[in-house]
Amino acid sequence: METQAFQGAGEPARFSAPAKAGQGRRPPEASRMAWIRPLDYLPRGQTRRQMLNFPHLRDFSAVGHKYRLIPQYAEGSAPQMTAFSPSPNLTRVAKGDLCAGCGACAGLFPDRIVMQASAPGWLRPKQSGTLAATEEARIARICPGLGQEVEPGKRLDSVLWGPYVSAQTGWATDPEVRFAGSSGGVLTILLMHLLKSGRVEAVVQTAAAPDLPIGNTTVISTDAPAVLAAAGSRYAPSAPLSDVKARMADGRRYAFVGKPCDAAAMRALVEDDPKAAAAFPVILSFFCAGVPSHAGGKAVLQALGTDLDHVESFRFRGNGWPGRATAVLKDGGERSMSYHDSWGKILSRHVQNRCKVCADGAGVASDVVCADAWESDEAGYPVFEEGEGTSLILARTTLGSEILAGAIAAGRVETQPFDMGTLAAIQPGQRERRRALLARLTGMALAGRPIPRYRGLQVVSAARQNSLKSNLHNLIGMFRRALRRTKPQA
Repeated sequence: METQAFQGAGEPARFSAPAKAGQGRRPPEASRMAWIRPLDYLPRGQTRRQMLNFPHLRDFSAVGHKYRLIPQYAEGSAPQMTAFSPSPNLTRVAKGDLCAGCGACAGLFPDRIVMQASAPGWLRPKQSGTLAATEEARIARICPGLGQEVEPGKRLDSVLWGPYVSAQTGWATDPEVRFAGSSGGVLTILLMHLLKSGRVEAVVQTAAAPDLPIGNTTVISTDAPAVLAAAGSRYAPSAPLSDVKARMADGRRYAFVGKPCDAAAMRALVEDDPKAAAAFPVILSFFCAGVPSHAGGKAVLQALGTDLDHVESFRFRGNGWPGRATAVLKDGGERSMSYHDSWGKILSRHVQNRCKVCADGAGVASDVVCADAWESDEAGYPVFEEGEGTSLILARTTLGSEILAGAIAAGRVETQPFDMGTLAAIQPGQRERRRALLARLTGMALAGRPIPRYRGLQVVSAARQNSLKSNLHNLIGMFRRALRRTKPQA
């Protein structure tokens, strides 16, 4: 009988197979065909069902014959084969479009998972090898895309803002640090304090990528100038846990600073692994309204009348409060726009789906979290006029409270009391997302999408603060968006 073989490129060739497939007789070498036993061809432990992942086998005949005919491809032209079992956890995250891009999975298993850029400018895991059941279980415990669990203990526990020990506003007493930071420079000065006090030996933080002005890279800072150089918010994808295994192995004590989802992954890892707890004794974070893609950064440049080809460096904000989005051009020119225009009108429209169903934009898993302590107008809405920066400072753990007290005693931070009852008014974006969360999760579930599992984050109580009309609006809107996403973001 005659069968058609796949070719890597060009027209398919036709070859003759034996009259009875499965017999031990082998064809002449000149046929350019190879005989194999399919079950021997698969990696050890693979099943017959998993063999169907091999299209060049599947399309010739049914599994079960002793031998099977496969084509010999020209070098570099053969189609790629799936020689591993896809991770159920990563598959679930991808199906629900739930990846936060933190890099924890790649950091733990760098030999089989790497973080790669995917359209329109996210960081997503790419798997290349099978994970053992124990490794899958570890990802399930740590991945923030799959969920988050919080235990308030004896701490104060706000429905919208999570557990905390103390709430204050403040700023770095060093004017240069206060100016460079996105708000009052408190996170930056706390990192400097941790290094100077010897509590940690290095800092894991995010800075501008050297080869992409609107992009990010993870840096290791060991002194105050390096920490200051990375100050300021970076509204773009980052994966600060993508090298966590290497950091755990080098013997140093780190302060880790990242987005709330990064902090959640790090907290879960620290609680899961004593080596991680020793390597990362301090976790800091900041309020986050979502991660825009690189397409968002490009849109800001376009609004400024330029593009990546002409930009030398880019700051999303900082150098003032709130600071302007500023592009420094290769010809020495400079273009900028206000935070209200850059974030409010452009970047916020490019936020990834995971951020729209985030239960923790307030760094609940951190030791200390900082945010903008905006001034508000008569209607209670935040005012974004330039001024001297002021940070909201929430110490979420006893350790965080001790670190803050030490920085105050050292004269590095000045603080004032803060009334938590006013926070909802000056952080309306965080407030509304928390209140809408249950409705959005319901909409995703009704559309057949996987959703994160949240425990201890008072999702139902937050939804009760919303009107029925608003909850229905968010449910229907998310349901429609989930149906439109025929393919989850890779």
